[in-house]
Amino acid sequence: MGRSALVAILTPVDTPDDPRIDDFRDLTTADRRPDRPGGRGLVIAEGVVVVRRLLESPYPVRSLLGVRRRLEELSDELTRVDVPAYSTDADTMARAVGFHLNRGVLAVADRVGEPDPAELLGRARTVAVCEGVGDHENLGSLFRNAAALGVDGILLGPGCSDPLYRRSVRVSMGHVLRVPFTHLAGTWPASLDTLRAHGFTVAALTPAADAEPLATAGLAGARVALLLGAEGPGLSDEALAAADRRIRIPMASGVDSLNVATAAAVAFHAVTGG
Repeated sequence: MGRSALVAILTPVDTPDDPRIDDFRDLTTADRRPDRPGGRGLVIAEGVVVVRRLLESPYPVRSLLGVRRRLEELSDELTRVDVPAYSTDADTMARAVGFHLNRGVLAVADRVGEPDPAELLGRARTVAVCEGVGDHENLGSLFRNAAALGVDGILLGPGCSDPLYRRSVRVSMGHVLRVPFTHLAGTWPASLDTLRAHGFTVAALTPAADAEPLATAGLAGARVALLLGAEGPGLSDEALAAADRRIRIPMASGVDSLNVATAAAVAFHAVTGG
């Protein structure tokens, strides 16, 4: 795209109080979190790579805000969408957003409905099921690993954070916008029966010494739902009891566990072949 064509697409913003950029205002405040009371439920993408993935996703983009250099990197994508792209300087952007943004560009989108669990499971072979994964960065990393290693979807049980919160989207490098996810309905952990009804073996990851070693569990190529718990406490006793099998990743002496996203990546690779 030539410079003149890009200029025609961009709308200059000279003040942080411009009402046209209200969607981007004060992103550090708690009420901007979509999983908190008062949150607006918007999807926020940060950085050229993540914004590009948002533009390619099913999420309806409302607008972009960025410095000229970063918007220029998205010039090809901007010719294919009919959304406002606001151009400003780094200081004005920082004053509007509430912090200095090294990545230089943001996009905001509305949410779309989650798929029905039966619909997701009907077209999947390997899925992850999360219980109590409340850390946004862990959940974002888990989605990134799922995308990289061929996991078909993620089902969220009780206590999980919002995958579409800004930090999760950022840490996932936008892959939360690509990997299908939905919440399991019904009483936990009885709702795991939904997976068995679709032919999945529910395999719970645990560091317990009496669990089967992952390498010899024979899960590769099977229709598997990998059950993952929170950082620290892991899966609840009820979830472990409801699983069909309990699987562990053998570790060196003195190390009792892995970060949940790291453990998930090891298990995803073992099951899908990466």
